[in-house]
Amino acid sequence: MSIHNPDIKRVTVHTLQELKQKGEKISCLTAYDYSMGRLVDAAGVEVILVGDSASNVMAGHETTLPITLDQMIYHAASVVRGVKRALVVVDLPFGSYQGNSEEALRSAIRIMKESGAHAVKMEGGAEIQESIVRILSAGIPVMGHLGLTPQSIYKFGTYAVRAKEEEEAQKLMNDAHFLEELGCFGFVLEKIPAVLAKQVTESVGIPTIGIGAGPHVDGQILVLHDVLGITQEFKPRFLRRYADLHGVITEAVSHYVDDVKAHNFPNEKEGY
Repeated sequence: MSIHNPDIKRVTVHTLQELKQKGEKISCLTAYDYSMGRLVDAAGVEVILVGDSASNVMAGHETTLPITLDQMIYHAASVVRGVKRALVVVDLPFGSYQGNSEEALRSAIRIMKESGAHAVKMEGGAEIQESIVRILSAGIPVMGHLGLTPQSIYKFGTYAVRAKEEEEAQKLMNDAHFLEELGCFGFVLEKIPAVLAKQVTESVGIPTIGIGAGPHVDGQILVLHDVLGITQEFKPRFLRRYADLHGVITEAVSHYVDDVKAHNFPNEKEGY
């Protein structure tokens, strides 16, 4: 059973700050459509991320790069319509903010206006400073994303753990402080050593949300389809599956097919 606080009527960035200060962990999951958004929200998570991972789990792409801004807005608007309590954060997709702060602002404004979401998320640190500043100046909350940044997969060439070496670890620490100073309300730490994640979390005043970053962060996020066991191929060490919907759904559909073939569906009571 969920132990979420029913007194919180609507989660805001201020709520997340209070949770960090109280030492209460923040639960986050992804969602990409109305039905799942509604279920996840009702179950009590504080943050729903409409992730560009929709490119993988919804559209079947190998990476997050192909998904477009229009597609992200479609997914985000669908989720927002099902959410009453959680803070809905939307990924700015690849190519919609890097290198051009004016385009970044336009992208963020479109997401906020057309989807009704509450914040945007961007990958990177100092290198996207201008884009972050411009979006924040428009009053749009920004969540950062450090460590493994999937939009840069072709630069890294691998989804391996990031920041194991001292130089990269120091850059990540610097970027974390930089994001806080710019005004981000929090950031995701993906696939970095747990010790480093702990150091970062303790050295910043804003919430850190981990995925494959160990237990010493302020909150955790996973991809919903991985948590529910809909996806089967993706088996990283950090993933805990809480259900086997792949098996449940396959069995249900197979049973339906058998009943149709055997003239068992519909029966007399199921007709008019």
